[in-house]
Amino acid sequence: MSRECLNCGQEILRRAVKDVPYEYKGHAAVVPKVAGWHCPRCHEVEFDSGEGTRFAEAIKRVAAEIDAQEAAELVRIRKKLKLTQLEAARITGGGPNAFSRYERGKARPLPAVTNLFRLLDRHPELLDELQN
Repeated sequence: MSRECLNCGQEILRRAVKDVPYEYKGHAAVVPKVAGWHCPRCHEVEFDSGEGTRFAEAIKRVAAEIDAQEAAELVRIRKKLKLTQLEAARITGGGPNAFSRYERGKARPLPAVTNLFRLLDRHPELLDELQN
């Protein structure tokens, strides 16, 4: 029995159990041994029963891990710059509690916020430009 890929139209999907890579915020991860129909062209997967749930749970775990690392990085950089959470929020244009929520993992900062703080980590002298 053969199937057509619903994503790219490839005529032959391959039934297999394969490791499936994915990326979250630039971090590569792999969900091992995913059973289903795999497309050799676009790498789309039609999951066997239960595999989609297992795949989604694996992605959530990795995302939570990466988000926690990002929150810890923001705390470290903010403290290195000797900023309060309120001062950090003002610099990034967020509300008064924005950094508290980012650092506790209750909200995800925009990539611009994370990128700005990574830039300030490497070039703390630029902080004066933002505060004046």
